[in-house]
Amino acid sequence: MSARAIWVAAALSIALATALGAFGTHALRPILTTERFASFDIAVTYQFFHSLGLLGIGCLQSQDPTHRTFGRIGTALLFGMLLFCGSIYALTFGAPKGVAMLAPIGGGVLILTWILAAISIWRSRVLTG
Repeated sequence: MSARAIWVAAALSIALATALGAFGTHALRPILTTERFASFDIAVTYQFFHSLGLLGIGCLQSQDPTHRTFGRIGTALLFGMLLFCGSIYALTFGAPKGVAMLAPIGGGVLILTWILAAISIWRSRVLTG
């Protein structure tokens, strides 16, 4: 993924998280159980934080566009967010309970991706300091 593609994906993800957060607060809170709304709120929060992190990964990718590591990290973050947040959103809207199995897989992808990001940042020849 190019830096531009990562930034666009991050911006769209932040816009979606904002819209879902507002929709949840105004339309879903009155009709969902407390537990279900809490899960939805966690998904929105995680989407926000990982989207902001994705903006940072785009900045790192822009420092060395020929190095593909940060582009791959950006792709993996999007995949992890889709599995983690997406499965929680789907459950909120009535998906079969089996979809819940995707959340821990997505969470694991996110954790591993951030560990790989830390290793890549440490090893980067472009970043100094």
